[in-house]
Amino acid sequence: MITMTNINKIYRTEEIETLALNNINFSVKKGEFVSIMGPSGCGKSTLLNLLGLIDSPNGGTYVFLDNEVSKLNERKRTNLRKGNIGFVFQSFNLIDELTVYENVELPLLYLKVSGSERKKKVEAVLERMEIMHRRNHFPQQLSGGQQQRVAVGRAVVANPAVILADEPTGNLDSKNGDEVMNILTQLNEAGTTIIMVTHSPTYAEYGNRTIHLFDGKIVTENFNGEFHV
Repeated sequence: MITMTNINKIYRTEEIETLALNNINFSVKKGEFVSIMGPSGCGKSTLLNLLGLIDSPNGGTYVFLDNEVSKLNERKRTNLRKGNIGFVFQSFNLIDELTVYENVELPLLYLKVSGSERKKKVEAVLERMEIMHRRNHFPQQLSGGQQQRVAVGRAVVANPAVILADEPTGNLDSKNGDEVMNILTQLNEAGTTIIMVTHSPTYAEYGNRTIHLFDGKIVTENFNGEFHV
């Protein structure tokens, strides 16, 4: 499903050149749950941005869903990203002016899904996330845990091939963090591929395996449990 080979990412300013990712070789099979760990500044978010087709590498190849995407321009990356990749962020990234229902509906609008089909999909996701009773509320009227449920709902409503989660529990207390991890686990058990950046060793163990980054390199890889294709 995902294969990165000899991926490099360099950030340049007028005075300095920073090698953010150094010769990354990384693959993910359909249905896996992979955790990514490492200290701040080690390249975790850069790797997630490349995986999510938000940015392009300076070298190497990236094959996503049988497409070689490392050299695609921004428009083509955007078109491939829509419907195939869902994002969950630490800061939720909900739109304050939209209701819970409208936030979850947004990806389907971009995909030009019909109104009746949107309604069916959004309501099903709100029920799944146990947030239907808040459908007409705005994000600022919700708790942090509820906001992250909405964010996860928005990420999965288009049934993407993969969910990329960047510190999804970082702004939550342990109770709400556990609830979000249980939701991600249920989604994975239903067949969704998940790649998650986390600082928590406990939450990393929810994945089938954990890769550790340091100075832009993969230094270790641990297998946390069985995974069957």
